[in-house]
Amino acid sequence: MAKVSIGVRGWRFDEDVIFDADGEVRDLTEMPEDTVHRLVRLMSILGEPCDACWLIHGEDDIERADPVEIVYGEPLAEVLLCAEHEPDFLYWFREEGGSQHAGTATLQERFHEWFDDGNRAPEGYAGLEHVDEDPDALPEIENDRVEQVEDEVEQQIGDFDEAEREAMDLDFDDLDL
Repeated sequence: MAKVSIGVRGWRFDEDVIFDADGEVRDLTEMPEDTVHRLVRLMSILGEPCDACWLIHGEDDIERADPVEIVYGEPLAEVLLCAEHEPDFLYWFREEGGSQHAGTATLQERFHEWFDDGNRAPEGYAGLEHVDEDPDALPEIENDRVEQVEDEVEQQIGDFDEAEREAMDLDFDDLDL
């Protein structure tokens, strides 16, 4: 069972949970609740600005912010990052006690506080080194597949009535339904 990222690095999904044997996106009702929750949230964060860039530039100058490339944390408490600011997050997480917030609703808030106080990774902090030992063996979701997942998830959610949406206990406010 291969793990794949969809749209951004960070959250990884079991490919066979998202796609059926024909490569089509499965019905959301066939997916585990955690997968659906992450997919729905993922649809709303694609194209959003990096949190660190947003803290630097603010809403008034948001066009200067880089778009999200990496997501860490849990849905609705996630940290969205560009490649430039990923080392800052990793330094905070590894060296400044951020790991104590792993899996909690406070991860995003605590990183924002640390970063907004002017803290940064030291010059040259390596962060994560993404090494492909066998790049041909790693599954990669092409842009058209990302769009297929986005379109299919939004279509399926749009087909749910209000009671079904409430039963899923998810926040759909950021989606264009």
